[in-house]
Amino acid sequence: MSFETRFGAISHPLSCCCLDNWLRLIGKLALCLPMVLGVAQPGYAHESYRTLGTCGGYPRLDLQTAPGTCVGLVAQHLGFPRGAAVLGDDIYVVDNGDWVPDKGRLLRLRSGQPPQVLMSGLDRPNAIIVTADKRILMALAGRIASIDPEASDPRATWRDVVMNLPDSGRHPLPAMALAKDGSLYINVGSASDNCDQDIGKPAHGNVCRETLESPPRGSVLLAKLGASEPLDARQLPVFARGLRNSMALALSPDGQVIDAVNARDAINAIDPGYSDEEMPHDTLDYLVAGADYGWPYCFDDNRASPENAQYDCSTKAHPTRLLPSHAAPLGMLIYEDNGLPGQQHHLIISYHGYRDSGHRIVSLALDDHFHPSGEPQDLVWGWNNAPGDHPMGSPVSITEMSDGSLLVTEDRNGTLLKIAAPGP
Repeated sequence: MSFETRFGAISHPLSCCCLDNWLRLIGKLALCLPMVLGVAQPGYAHESYRTLGTCGGYPRLDLQTAPGTCVGLVAQHLGFPRGAAVLGDDIYVVDNGDWVPDKGRLLRLRSGQPPQVLMSGLDRPNAIIVTADKRILMALAGRIASIDPEASDPRATWRDVVMNLPDSGRHPLPAMALAKDGSLYINVGSASDNCDQDIGKPAHGNVCRETLESPPRGSVLLAKLGASEPLDARQLPVFARGLRNSMALALSPDGQVIDAVNARDAINAIDPGYSDEEMPHDTLDYLVAGADYGWPYCFDDNRASPENAQYDCSTKAHPTRLLPSHAAPLGMLIYEDNGLPGQQHHLIISYHGYRDSGHRIVSLALDDHFHPSGEPQDLVWGWNNAPGDHPMGSPVSITEMSDGSLLVTEDRNGTLLKIAAPGP
């Protein structure tokens, strides 16, 4: 994960009137004029994104995509965007603030207008969800809150929903998934890489102390939202544990909780017999209530970690699928629309990782019970760093729009993208 600062003005690729000086205006004309004139000419929407034509009403990016799909650039210079949500015709995006406490923002994007800052001073916001009553749940470091984004003063509508989530260590950002019955599933990431504070130094003893915290690190919690809010995370039931960092969480239509886990790093620092490029795999898990998936004592398909070579991993729950090592899945949803050809009834997963397995979005076919059928196939790929054409991709959240297209936030490059079917 990149930690370098990415602050700067917000801009929209179709909003040329919002520039504050002539030099920036001239730079935008290369993109805006072809769109106004209806001429498909190359332009540069970002210093390293080349565009040609349109996709879903936005400048089209030169990326490889599955047949019948393309990628458009919706907005750029959004800071460090993580979660996105759609309410009516509006798009809401949280800018994490580049991991700096109290530098996060909530942005609203409306068609034909530059993005608006609805709230600032947020503590490392990561995920947002629109609720049935048209409020927005925001997962921030240490808490989950609810606001009314359409109020004249959204901050005045702030309600704490869950308090006392861990906000320290290696993985302080909660992810979440909301069920129709108000059940909220919350990721509590590990404080360390593999229960060690420094890579290469094993944990003391045979018990990982951070897994004994309240709430335990490396777990998924279950919160029942209702009138008793705010809820204390230290008192919430643990739905599943032994999950290093479940940053991608989703729910199937029949209520199955699905996660994709970011596995440990630098395993070869403990055991040189392992290749850091090939091990360990990230995992896809169809979670079983009350199950323990083995972190930090086990990895991959119930293999004992080098630090605990004699540990009996046969007692731990098995992952549903092994994903590529270091793919770093950060976003996931089940796609049931028919707007994207060939993608209906598929699980869509964003691979954020910077290694060869990452910087792509994949699609996994599901059977009638919403379980994986076959192997993941690339939906968007070829997203390596190509100077003069495009930067390395860094997809985070995936959100479905009413027209069947998908919105994708991209934190490293500060952009919001749209996967759509090519138009005329």
